[in-house]
Amino acid sequence: MDTLETRLERLERRCRRMQGLTFSALALAGLGLGAAALRTSPELVGGELVASRLVLQDARGQQRALLGLDDSGSAGLVLNDGQGRPRALLGVAEDGSPRLRFATAEGESLAELTVYSDEAPRLTLSKRGGVDLFAVGLQVDGSSRLELADADGRPRAILGADENGSPGLLLVDRRGQPRVELRVSPADDASLRVEGRDGEVFRAPAVIQ
Repeated sequence: MDTLETRLERLERRCRRMQGLTFSALALAGLGLGAAALRTSPELVGGELVASRLVLQDARGQQRALLGLDDSGSAGLVLNDGQGRPRALLGVAEDGSPRLRFATAEGESLAELTVYSDEAPRLTLSKRGGVDLFAVGLQVDGSSRLELADADGRPRAILGADENGSPGLLLVDRRGQPRVELRVSPADDASLRVEGRDGEVFRAPAVIQ
């Protein structure tokens, strides 16, 4: 069974692969949807309005909402502020993953809810600059995780439960080294491990110097 430290490393690798999408997807979505489907005009079919792009404008002619398809066929709804800047996105990616995202005026993600593989939802809260400070989600294997990060985006507290429902808490220092680990095993055995700055380790039910 994987330890909390192993799961943390695996999750960090996965987040790094998705990081490029997280910071700029709102702006790209607005551009992609805006460029799509001007080739066809809306038409009425069986009493329904059929179109591949719908734009809503305010009284000043500013684009406030855009519903449409991008070049890959992904559907999305982008909501803009009074200056025409995309601030909210509801979309479904090409792989079928639904996503809800809220951003700053500059397009930096502040909050995002995504569902992966039909069974792995993940919610992240970020500060300006794209640094994730809070994340909670379920994994495909049935495990769950809650992360609290410092100002630089380094996970410092990880609370989770493995696929068997066994809980664990991991506290990490600024260098990424685990310092406190509290676990309850599937057999309901509890363990505690604390490492000091000088390398001294306290372990319960046993103490190791």
